[in-house]
Amino acid sequence: MQHCPECGRENADDARFCSSCGASLASAAERAREERKIVTVLFADLVGFTSRAEQMDPEDVRAVLEPYHARLRSELERFGGTVEKFIGDAVMALFGAPTTHEDDPERAVRAALSIRDWVREQDDLQLRIAVTTGEALVALGARPSEGEGMASGDVVNTAARLQTAAPVNGILVDKTTYRATEQAITYEEREAISAKGKATPIPVWEPLEARSRYGVDTDHLSRSPFIGRERELDVLVGALGRVRAERSPQLVTLVGVPGIGKSRLVYELFQAVENDPELIYWRQGRSLPYGEGISFWALGEMVKAHAGVLETDSAEETDRKLQHALQQILEQDDAEWVERHLRPLVGAGGAQELHTDHRAEAFAGWRRFFEAIAETGPLVLVFEDLHWADEGLLDFIDHLVDWAGGVPILVVCTARPELLARRPGWGGGKPNAGTFSLSPLDDEQTSRLLSALLERSVLPVETQTTLLQRAGGNPLYAEEFVRMVTDRGLVVGDEELPLPESVQGIVAARLDALPDDEKTLLQDSAVIGKVFWLGASAGISGLERAAAEDCLHRLEQKEFVRRGRRSSVADETEY
Repeated sequence: MQHCPECGRENADDARFCSSCGASLASAAERAREERKIVTVLFADLVGFTSRAEQMDPEDVRAVLEPYHARLRSELERFGGTVEKFIGDAVMALFGAPTTHEDDPERAVRAALSIRDWVREQDDLQLRIAVTTGEALVALGARPSEGEGMASGDVVNTAARLQTAAPVNGILVDKTTYRATEQAITYEEREAISAKGKATPIPVWEPLEARSRYGVDTDHLSRSPFIGRERELDVLVGALGRVRAERSPQLVTLVGVPGIGKSRLVYELFQAVENDPELIYWRQGRSLPYGEGISFWALGEMVKAHAGVLETDSAEETDRKLQHALQQILEQDDAEWVERHLRPLVGAGGAQELHTDHRAEAFAGWRRFFEAIAETGPLVLVFEDLHWADEGLLDFIDHLVDWAGGVPILVVCTARPELLARRPGWGGGKPNAGTFSLSPLDDEQTSRLLSALLERSVLPVETQTTLLQRAGGNPLYAEEFVRMVTDRGLVVGDEELPLPESVQGIVAARLDALPDDEKTLLQDSAVIGKVFWLGASAGISGLERAAAEDCLHRLEQKEFVRRGRRSSVADETEY
């Protein structure tokens, strides 16, 4: 049992808050633990409300602010943000603290757009919003609900300054946020802001709307050529050929760390499908890391794409399009039965229907829908980011591949190693399934990629060596380093090459998703260097050797570390 530091009452050992007074049970050391993180700050403030409040009774002020605060908190938390504080009619929220996500800037801008759209529908509220991204010192154990600040740094001050310059019912973002989100958000550049305390004007952009990026998009905006993945592409194209020849389902799962090339392979397969003279159906969906009603989001996107359902369609229009699409591929009785199970996927029925004892029947209905499409032509189903999928979607994919028969369906899944940590037997035991792990590019392939990105056939030795080392064979990292060097006019070799914010966000997000013991051991081992040894790692972390070895084994499975075949230290395992 543990005792509450506030009221002294006993609580269970695993309790986080006191059951009597609600105080945090974290120790002072835990609350004081700090990390430097790249965070995105959203600062919003009502326009003219202070002067209005002077003429209002306190009860009327509260009547306005309570629903306003509730709506903002709901929107911010829906996109994964943490409300740090409400100050009267102003709100400050953090994305990336205490836990980092690789798309925190995009989450923040999407949340800002959602709040802006809501405010524009209100008759008595006007708002200004700013979003900035940068490094901050984050107190991981801070308690915002008790008034404890979580983040400090210039990025917070900049957000407050930009908010005052934002247009009424509009949003401004800084350059770092813009660079991180320009492919997902439509922007217009605005005049730079001369802010108090800033030596130079701050470049700003106004986000206008979010571009759809989930489910049906197959655009690939990479500037890089296709290098080093020809063998894997041959496997994908070969699997599609086998599906067409044998008229039986195949499951191919591409596993790799972020940026290693999974989405690029999917894009190249899509190009092969586009260039094929036979009509091949392509349906694509992505599992989302946040939001409500996302359990079967990927399936819903596939159904909406086939039926031509738009996000702006009314419920009646959605029903009409779904009925019409099913009548084209199914007999009347089958169409009505399948429609009953598809309606929740497209938002026309209660999501609770998917989590009842009728799941087996729902699976059968969904499978029949895909079988009916494949009866008219080969079908490719692409499930992206399957590591974020819940167990229900994973179970359905297993069901589809096991039970669909006599139809040409190729199921392609992309996932990070975390999927195999959750489901070690994923795809195992099936004669029609294969899993391929994408390794980093070798130095020769990475050099060719860097030369193409920099549009130079020969690079100075110092430049090539530095970029090779920093990219680590990861195509996305190579792109981001080249982009940073060209955008900022950096000279490689004259100074230490900083880590692009996008790459730092990806790395930090994966670290924050680890259990505490694995994350701590990884951080301690990094102090030793890029190469480290089991004994030294155990010693610096204070773990028993066996416990450290077990922890490193789990990290190796998740592709955070790699065990060397030989060690430069006698009787030691090298990583």
